[in-house]
Amino acid sequence: MSANPPAGADCTAWQQLQAAAPALRARSLRELFAVEAERFAHCSVSACGLLFDYSRQRVDAGVLDSFKVLADQLQLRERIAAQFCGERINITEDRSVLHTALRRADGATPPLVVGGQDIDGLVRSERERVLDFAERVRSGAISGSQGAAFNLVVNIGIGGSDLGPAMAVEALREFSAGAPRVAFASNVDGCQLVDILAGADPGRTLFIICSKTFTTQETRSNALAAREWLRGKLGAAAVPRHFAAVSVNAAAMDEFGVNADYRFAMWDWVGGRYSIWSSIGVSLAIAIGAQNFRAFLAGAAELDQHFQEAPWRANLPVLSALLGIWNSNFLELPTLAVLPYDQRLARLPAYLQQLEMESNGKSVRLDGQPVTQSTCPVIWGEPGNNAQHSFFQLLHQGSARAALDFLLPARSSSGSQAHQDLAIANCLAQAEAFAFGQDATQVEADLRRQDLPPARVAALLPHKVHQGNRPATLIMFPRLDPATLGRLIALYEHKVFVQSVVWGINAFDQWGVELGKKMCESIVPLVREPVLAQGASSSLRGALQYLARERAS
Repeated sequence: MSANPPAGADCTAWQQLQAAAPALRARSLRELFAVEAERFAHCSVSACGLLFDYSRQRVDAGVLDSFKVLADQLQLRERIAAQFCGERINITEDRSVLHTALRRADGATPPLVVGGQDIDGLVRSERERVLDFAERVRSGAISGSQGAAFNLVVNIGIGGSDLGPAMAVEALREFSAGAPRVAFASNVDGCQLVDILAGADPGRTLFIICSKTFTTQETRSNALAAREWLRGKLGAAAVPRHFAAVSVNAAAMDEFGVNADYRFAMWDWVGGRYSIWSSIGVSLAIAIGAQNFRAFLAGAAELDQHFQEAPWRANLPVLSALLGIWNSNFLELPTLAVLPYDQRLARLPAYLQQLEMESNGKSVRLDGQPVTQSTCPVIWGEPGNNAQHSFFQLLHQGSARAALDFLLPARSSSGSQAHQDLAIANCLAQAEAFAFGQDATQVEADLRRQDLPPARVAALLPHKVHQGNRPATLIMFPRLDPATLGRLIALYEHKVFVQSVVWGINAFDQWGVELGKKMCESIVPLVREPVLAQGASSSLRGALQYLARERAS
């Protein structure tokens, strides 16, 4: 790999894609299927228990060939290898990016040694501590200060210390039999924590504080409130039996009262939004147990191997990434809607919002120069059936358009296959409608079959036309289980990395987040004492004065 690898816009394949885009924008999916009736056979890939169907994407063989050339010109194979072997690809923080090491199988070869450090040994040792802790909490061997087993575990964190575990615990609820209830408190306004603790038994409640520095404002505020609640119920001496933590700040954990045996490590080569595989996943391990957590890791590891070895035209993350690039940069679709047809995946769109937008929401290239094209699309979504009765109208007929990812299991997560069959039918119907729409000829024929007067037909016709041509990928799998969830998350993680390579940006820092945190620190005293804001902007002073009046009334 060269010292200064190119970005996509620097490559001749990028110009080839630019040249191809106008013709593809002018062609409908109806036309593409007319030319290639068996598009599914040529535009779908089955790997790692997933079926990736991109036949409804607005691409042809020429675009797919250019994708392959682009990947080669970007030295993508070498850049994937650089990540997996621990090169410091996070250049702004001078760090390796090794979340993939967290799910390597025991005994994987060759051993992963970075900077003389046995990464495999570090991960294996901490993983065993986490899973042993999780099993002992589940069995009641670890209990509260009154000797009772825990029936409530409260994960206190925010961002990557919340979104991943919260999403996964909900997704894998079917596999949590026999576990304590696991709840999540992240928001600084305190509402979640108050609601969780309403009616909770303090003697049977365990808190897990997830904060690398132990100083994150939202997490610390909720943790202090939880400690005060527990002290008020059971006394200060009970605190160590009820608080665990994932952090590197030993002094802060000592001061807080976290049990010395209930502390778990983090490493700077794992970013927060990539940390569900680490000790941050301890709440998930408690919910689903060690065996299922290992299956979760194994599913991701299987996708890792596929990503490293599969040819580009059969490589799920690479295809997903380059189709996203095509939609965003060449078809000019500024958003991606993620639409799971399984209620258990309700939190997946929110999780992917952080994963994708915090990673690739950048406008400066690795060399410090401004990007020359748009980067990360806005990620949004909702479980598909609910979305149909919410925002699908806009997606079908609105002027704002989006690319679409459908996620569809064959088997039910609720135990009712009849319900899931209805979800399947809805998902496939929507995918077809988005692709092919309903043209004026079809609409007119349908209206005439209703024996409507010609004037009424003419009046209704333009309102009922659906243009179609909404590009969609359908990701199908047998059922939502721990291994499948691991594969899905890893698929999107690697997609993010490939897109960052194409755009020439760093997917592993988040300076925009840091700025907001820093500014908040300076404003907190002004909220309490608005008179101190004399040098602030008039907008800030006005807001502070209003809030002070309302709090005093």
